[in-house]
Amino acid sequence: MNYDKFKKNCFEKLNLKQEIFYKKYNINSYPKWFYDQPAGILTFSNGEDELNFRYYQVGTFSKTTNTWLWSWDKEDTPKKMKNKLEEVKEFGIKHGFDELTKAYFESSKNIGWEFSSIACELLNGLAAYRPETENLFIFMIIYEVLDNEKANEEKNKFVDCEKHERARRAFVCEHLISNSEIGFVESFETFEDMEFKSDDDDIEAWCDKCESIRLEHNGWNDESIKLIKIKLICEKCYFEIKSMNTKK
Repeated sequence: MNYDKFKKNCFEKLNLKQEIFYKKYNINSYPKWFYDQPAGILTFSNGEDELNFRYYQVGTFSKTTNTWLWSWDKEDTPKKMKNKLEEVKEFGIKHGFDELTKAYFESSKNIGWEFSSIACELLNGLAAYRPETENLFIFMIIYEVLDNEKANEEKNKFVDCEKHERARRAFVCEHLISNSEIGFVESFETFEDMEFKSDDDDIEAWCDKCESIRLEHNGWNDESIKLIKIKLICEKCYFEIKSMNTKK
């Protein structure tokens, strides 16, 4: 397979997808856009109506250093996005396309469109989009349309944390917030960045004292819940607390 022919074919397909997508959704009529990277949702708004899409972040181009960085090598890219972009990297390895396997290098901003067209083809994207910040061009591929109710539900599963910025929500009893080695009981076994079996799942834990209350009342119910105080935290704080309370 020849890389130049392959990227040309991908770019032609992307141009067609862009034309269909922009005509169907008319996103240029929405003056505001914002993206929730932890949730992987891109939103367009005109103040009254919204359009929401799931996206993968392909990579970023720095205006200050004129360099490209693939998302699969970016530390703060959520794992669910990294894992998908790894497929592009693996494709590059398989076919000897070095352009798709080098994480960081000097280039021009047009490289982002080239890579976005390839990612859109390999990951079955609907279109590509390029938000701009003061220092970066951010290249994304949109792969799914979300109704607004579903989008808001998913966004609400993430919280802004002063320590860790924005991350998935978690719940702990109040005793775990400022204490260590007081036990750590979970509703199910957890690990960082895990995928939930159900959309209704949340990670949650409580100390040994609260576990005694739960057992005395035959589980969590209206009565036992009244006797404890639950705090909302971010997932990263949760696993720091877990580490402090499960050391052997």
